[in-house]
Amino acid sequence: MTFAYLPWMSERDRSAPALRDDAVALTYGQLDAWSAAVAGQLAAHGFGHGSVLAVMLPNRVELVVAILAAWRLGGIATPVNPALTATEAGFQINDCRAHLIINETRESPTGGRPVIHVDELAGPGPGPKPVTLTKDDVALLIYTSGSTGQPKGVMLDHANIDAMTSGFVEHMEITPQDHSLLILPLFHVNALMVGTLSPFRVGAQTSIVGKFSVSRFFEQVEKLRPTYFSAVPSILSMLVALPDDVQPDTSSLRFAGCGAAPLSEELVTRAEERFGIVIVEGYGLTEATCASTVNPLHGPRKLGTVGPAMSGQRIEIMSPTGQILPRGERGEIVISGPVVMRGYLNLPEVTAQTIVDGWLHTGDVGVLDDDGYLRIVGRIKDMIIRGGENIYPKEIESVLTAIDGVLDAAVVGRPHEILGEVPVAYVQPYPGAVLDVDALAGHCRRNLAKVKVPEVITLVEELPKNPVGKPDKVALRHIAANTVSVVGAN
Repeated sequence: MTFAYLPWMSERDRSAPALRDDAVALTYGQLDAWSAAVAGQLAAHGFGHGSVLAVMLPNRVELVVAILAAWRLGGIATPVNPALTATEAGFQINDCRAHLIINETRESPTGGRPVIHVDELAGPGPGPKPVTLTKDDVALLIYTSGSTGQPKGVMLDHANIDAMTSGFVEHMEITPQDHSLLILPLFHVNALMVGTLSPFRVGAQTSIVGKFSVSRFFEQVEKLRPTYFSAVPSILSMLVALPDDVQPDTSSLRFAGCGAAPLSEELVTRAEERFGIVIVEGYGLTEATCASTVNPLHGPRKLGTVGPAMSGQRIEIMSPTGQILPRGERGEIVISGPVVMRGYLNLPEVTAQTIVDGWLHTGDVGVLDDDGYLRIVGRIKDMIIRGGENIYPKEIESVLTAIDGVLDAAVVGRPHEILGEVPVAYVQPYPGAVLDVDALAGHCRRNLAKVKVPEVITLVEELPKNPVGKPDKVALRHIAANTVSVVGAN
């Protein structure tokens, strides 16, 4: 039995390549043997069905081995961002009542729990017989970034993994011949579902390359010959900004997926034209196990949209009173289907507010066109109310990123004594690009209603980002609220 104990995966060819990093390459048989031995080590510490294993490691093979070991015993894994402070990591470890922690160094936070250091993990060998898992067993606790408050533990069960991986395999036509290049952090659901577990589902392989390096990325592509990778817009931005003499061989790549933050049409076009890679933008939440819409590989890929709903999922636009709105009208994006989480750990009231009558309320505002393609307008909580007028930052950001030389833009609300708040924009140029604030402001005035034109436009070398690569709007709001001397746009 290789991985047949997992209710969403069957036997694999034990000799086929499964997983590698810079230090080791494993077949499916070797991966199974290593996870079995580590499961025995966990069991010796009293770890069993329903126990939670906190894995606080950077991207490396052992992180995946540990998760599989926990599942072999019927346990739950919670990946912990290794960059978190002791306070932040301690919150997650203790909130989920982790039974045991696997970390990299003796200086890593532990939350006071028992620890196995990664260099003390058992090597491949025999292990306990796998338990019989059901699709209702919780598999993962993925903690949200906490951009709107204290991080919340999203409970994903094996049924969620089954639905997500099968949907992605179908939508992106993943076969055993595919090869995923993993550059996103494994504490994030995208890297787990799209980059690792979907290839495992069909017997394909995954190469972990550690922390993303813009200078090494295409060397890795040329050496490993992957067929796809998943990224966030900031990574594509850095690749597009490479010097013109960087002309890599990307012929092995079938596509690149992109999500987690809005992707400008200009960036998609630049990346596709420069590197000859098909970019498919998608949309989803941790609470929906990863992706809910993706532009298709074949057929219309509509720039400016995040595609239609994936198989088995339903996407609708809902009014504040709970009515499903007609195509073309904007409202809150809601999701239903087998990818919707079990709920937030220890937060039944918040769960009940988020999942209502089977609909996951995303907090995002969007519009569906007549073909069912979704366009993201913005976040409900990001909405700026200027003198009673509702303003969605993404609309302004889309206007700014359409300007030649603008790499990225983020718009937040700034407190105003009379109007309540006004929009202010932070703009990151492409390396070497020279931007003029007055020209940017003029472009906004020509393309936006006066109420939406940013009160201030500030050029920055780099936008602050949160751990999953999204612009850190909490930090930007703080900066905006405490900045006195800035360049005016109006």
